[in-house]
Amino acid sequence: MHNKAERLKKSKTPQVQIADELKHRLPPGQMLTDRFPILHEGEVPVYDLNEWRLSVFGAVAQPREFTMDELMALPRASVTCDIHCVTRWSKFDTAWEGVRFRDFARLLGIDEQAKYVMLHADQDYETNVPLEDLMQGDVLLAFNYDGKPLTDKHGFPLRMIVPHLYFWKSAKWLRGIEFMTEDRPGFWERNGFHNTADPFHEQRFSGEALPIPEDEWTRKEFD
Repeated sequence: MHNKAERLKKSKTPQVQIADELKHRLPPGQMLTDRFPILHEGEVPVYDLNEWRLSVFGAVAQPREFTMDELMALPRASVTCDIHCVTRWSKFDTAWEGVRFRDFARLLGIDEQAKYVMLHADQDYETNVPLEDLMQGDVLLAFNYDGKPLTDKHGFPLRMIVPHLYFWKSAKWLRGIEFMTEDRPGFWERNGFHNTADPFHEQRFSGEALPIPEDEWTRKEFD
């Protein structure tokens, strides 16, 4: 699992046909798909929502836990956005519903020195994102996709949606939000992936500006 970055660099370049009027929406090296590839490491977790909690901790006034009912009672937002995976697929006009992260953040008493966030998820996964990125208006704590609750394989009951970064930053099966005064790398960031992950700057891998694209995702499971 830890050598995934090296495997991606060595695979072949996918070819894509796309209408001229859509090309500006497709980051370099990406292939457009109408389906939703399913990629993750480890087993798909199964939850009892009576026991499930989202923990908030770190540089906040005090640690807190939220039940799913409490999250779903907050003001909701709907976002339609394009998403881009580091494994070279992009999907346009995906529809999500949840709570805007910036609205959720107002409840937390975040320390003024907190500039970074670590998103903790099952199974033993974490990814780091600057707090400023998460405060954009299309970033969600999402519980619905395409008008329905998330499926288990897409992150039920709660996942992050950070559309402007590669999709590994949009952690599935979200369980904890840690506010930090200093940055530190998450799981994939420690294992060869770029710390920032901007698709339009092709920030896929650390230490290499123009890695070779990959097509492995075309053989994965789809929705």
